[in-house]
Amino acid sequence: MSLKSNVLDLRKRKKEVQKGGGDKAIEQQAKMGKLTARERILALLDKNTFHEYDLFVEHTAKDFGMESKVLHGDGVIIGTGTIHDKPVCIFAQDFTVAGGSLGLMHARKITKIMDHALKMCVPLIGINDSGGARIQEGVNSLAGYGEIFFRNTLASGVIPQISVILGPCAGGAVYSPALTDFVFVVEDISKMFITGPGVIKSVLGEEISMEELGGARVHAEITGNAHFYAKTEMECFEQIKKLISFIPRNNLRKAMHFPPKAPLKGKKIEDILPDDPRMPYDMRDIIKAIVDNSDFFEVMEYFASNIIIGFGRMDGETVGFVANQPMVLAGVLDTDSSDKSARFIRYCDAFNIPIVTIEDLPGYLPGVDQEHAGVIRHGAKILYAYSEATVPKVTVIIRKAYGGGYIAMNSRHLRADFVFAWPTAEIAVMGPDGAANIVFRKEIAEAENPEEMRQQKIQEYKEKFANPYIAAAQGYIDEVIEPKETRSRILHALKVSENKSIHLPKKKHGIPPF
Repeated sequence: MSLKSNVLDLRKRKKEVQKGGGDKAIEQQAKMGKLTARERILALLDKNTFHEYDLFVEHTAKDFGMESKVLHGDGVIIGTGTIHDKPVCIFAQDFTVAGGSLGLMHARKITKIMDHALKMCVPLIGINDSGGARIQEGVNSLAGYGEIFFRNTLASGVIPQISVILGPCAGGAVYSPALTDFVFVVEDISKMFITGPGVIKSVLGEEISMEELGGARVHAEITGNAHFYAKTEMECFEQIKKLISFIPRNNLRKAMHFPPKAPLKGKKIEDILPDDPRMPYDMRDIIKAIVDNSDFFEVMEYFASNIIIGFGRMDGETVGFVANQPMVLAGVLDTDSSDKSARFIRYCDAFNIPIVTIEDLPGYLPGVDQEHAGVIRHGAKILYAYSEATVPKVTVIIRKAYGGGYIAMNSRHLRADFVFAWPTAEIAVMGPDGAANIVFRKEIAEAENPEEMRQQKIQEYKEKFANPYIAAAQGYIDEVIEPKETRSRILHALKVSENKSIHLPKKKHGIPPF
């Protein structure tokens, strides 16, 4: 055959394979409101940058009639491309081919692109849309999952790993997304669960829908397995693109620099905090008054909303924010918020992203439910994460900083580099009401008018401790600042800390309270 004939043959073969499971399967995918694997990749990556590999790979199974089945690409597409001109590796399971089921060659394609991502030190994006392990291939399918999980762990903290759930992701398959850094889900499309509704009904006799068991909203709001929630696939892709703009491509580089922008003109930062210390306010307003262009990209917005985590830029550089949310449970720390923030702190530390903590909380959430849920162990995670982190760490205390919560939220005692406080800061073992009841119990009990004496002692305690000056006198606060100085102080602190160097004891690794 001539070169021309060979080229024409190649084009024909490519066209046939790129159809995936064929026209009927693609039509069925569209009826479910889902894009095809190839459409997803092309919509996410920069235009004309996708390069596909292993297009002609086929399965090698021979049992249960598999030898006669042709599965184009073995149900997964892999390749490289760019997002914002930054290189990424990507794979997308193709549900139109055998339900995107994972067999040996399917897994080998995924592990090949994972190895490539780690070797080239670029982000890895995995689009999951699969019926699970291919039963006909038996233990080879299970081996494939194990190889993927091992590589997820190997790449952790080295390159960003992003999982996108755009269909079913069940059984053992869910552990790969759980091992990655960020998980994206889409309403009415994403499904994640260990055991399906049918098995639950047969074992426990309970009727439950797939959506109730492991739909997108369940994982965004209840389980915390998802970091980002979108209404449509295209909205999801825009979220991924924005995330990529905030994070570095690997742990040896810094995130992309953008031209610095002042916060948008709106409500002044000093007008956000209510005069009444018992009144809540939206901490997002404080963050937006600080970051460039008031652009704050929140992570896990719907889970454990009593704490806020996410990315912003200051002077064009990416910064990770951890902040209590007084609008939800008064901003207390509990099991879920501790897990949420600790994991984010460790991500920022692994990828050279400075951490700014904005504090306003009355402490850890008390109660039997929390104690039985393991608040001691979970609460220790945030202490461990802050203590372990070696990136620049800056804290601003806005209002309440009581008890263990004060220590946990990146205090000087956990080696914060800079700690600032507004004049409204209240730093104490506990709130004035509870403290007065304990410290002045005898005086209150013996007074002619106990309630009047109690109010008097509460006021006395407030005057002594409900301010930042006692802590400042001990050097625990570097500077008491005016609210309008917050952005400039943080900017200066980050600039001074950019070449921070920490020498730690030699060890293989620590043992955090998992």
